[in-house]
Amino acid sequence: MPPRSPAAPSLFAESPAPAAPRTQQSGQRSDWINAHCDGGARGNPGPSGYGALIQNDEGVVLAELSEFLGMRTNNYAEYSGLLGCLQYALDHNHPRLRVVSDSELMVKQIQGKYQVKSPDLKPLFEEAKRRIAKLEKFEISHALRHKNKDADRLANEAMDRGMRRGNTSDVRPAASGQPAQAPLKATPYPTKSEAPPDPYAKADAMLRGFTKDGVVHVLGGATLPDGVFVKIIRE
Repeated sequence: MPPRSPAAPSLFAESPAPAAPRTQQSGQRSDWINAHCDGGARGNPGPSGYGALIQNDEGVVLAELSEFLGMRTNNYAEYSGLLGCLQYALDHNHPRLRVVSDSELMVKQIQGKYQVKSPDLKPLFEEAKRRIAKLEKFEISHALRHKNKDADRLANEAMDRGMRRGNTSDVRPAASGQPAQAPLKATPYPTKSEAPPDPYAKADAMLRGFTKDGVVHVLGGATLPDGVFVKIIRE
């Protein structure tokens, strides 16, 4: 009987088994790094941010990413977290990356199980695929939120900083026994792709109008973008 050829490695994994300890020669780094990422928005859309905890295969913390994104949606923030992890791996020459996220939508879109229909998410999805293609190996899996606590904490810290309008003074240790350093940041949005228009860039502007038959009419010829929330104040 001819010898059985080895199975081709899978690009994505839904629920990878815990990594076994790896034996390294002196001076060599582990093949894989592991990232937990999370993103959120308070209002959806609203003040948003992402966070990510990146570790090597031995559990040593390599970086904590935490960035405020402005007025965005939850899904935009989730993708920004993934892009941050991918960029960190590329910038620091880590060819193999495992990502854990509590966003089932994003995970299944990256795995090819769900289509990407949102025009706001398509550029982020395409940029994520480009960055993934630059890696030797990539795996992504879904986990429930309670198993993603560190990334959730970092995302909330980013939102807290942004809502305090620029206070980014928090610092944290990179790993046990190492000096404290500011959170590492990564590009949250593709720099080579055209960003979708941001309908919330002027969300603080006060518009005047009136309601009739349950419809809001804005004076002065101004128009409201789809999906914007309106607060009506009686004069």
